[in-house]
Amino acid sequence: MKALARLIVGLVLLDAAVTAPTLESINYDSETYDATLEDLDHLYNYENIPVGRAEMEIATVMPSGNRELLTPPPQPEKAEEEEEEESTPRLIDGSSPQEPEFTGVLGPQTNEGQVHQGWTVMTFTCLFLKTNTAYFYSRFNRIKKINKNDFASLNDLRRIDLTSNLISEIDEDAFRKLPQLRELVLRGNKIRQLPELPTTLRFIDISNNRLGRKGIKQEAFKDMYDLHHLYLTDNNLDHIPLPLPENLRALHLQNNNILEMHEDTFCNVKNLTYIRKALEDIRLDGNPINLSKTPQAYMCLPRLPIGSLV
Repeated sequence: MKALARLIVGLVLLDAAVTAPTLESINYDSETYDATLEDLDHLYNYENIPVGRAEMEIATVMPSGNRELLTPPPQPEKAEEEEEEESTPRLIDGSSPQEPEFTGVLGPQTNEGQVHQGWTVMTFTCLFLKTNTAYFYSRFNRIKKINKNDFASLNDLRRIDLTSNLISEIDEDAFRKLPQLRELVLRGNKIRQLPELPTTLRFIDISNNRLGRKGIKQEAFKDMYDLHHLYLTDNNLDHIPLPLPENLRALHLQNNNILEMHEDTFCNVKNLTYIRKALEDIRLDGNPINLSKTPQAYMCLPRLPIGSLV
């Protein structure tokens, strides 16, 4: 009987140990830290990624509340030759005093064309971009320029997100030859001039930059038949970039310097029966334009634009 009782007690203790929760540290996802609900819909959607075929490269730094740099674990002793090669003192962000700052997205390219070195706020990162990379994220870093060959040969690339960097210059051919690019997010940079963009784009966000009168090419969006969302808020635009694609659903131009609008900006003045069904979201608030002066410009729209009426 004692043996049976001990066996029962042992089974109970074993079951309790198995079902007890494990004590693991909480891993906060820096991708969504301090993000608004509106941003989550567009910037952090990882759905429809074909597993096994598409690759995703992410180089986003930790949120400001968690930027305590920890001392790296001790490395095993190496041969004397390797120690001589690594004798240059390293800074806490991974750089060294003698190393130049690489302003491009991926830094200098190696002979093989596969390994790239890119500067981030915290670390010096080696990115292995495979040719089937489809989603590239590098937010909150120090990137200053997008070079011609930064995304060369990435024919499967569908989304680029370089939010909150220091980008002020983009090569004219940086994006033009990407046949599958669908979404381009460059908000929160210092961009004054947009390069030629591929006509395959469906989502564009160049908000909070420095685009002015000549910042967008004439008819830049004309042939983008699948473009649904165009966000150009918080720039210095003084006009609405025309013509707009017929399938455009959302046009956000808040906080610019737009002064006037014509009757044919959205509608066809020669066809009074024309209705532009897709364009339901137009934001012009924060501009010095009086929308009440051009009522004919909205007759074909399903909803009136948001903006000042006085």
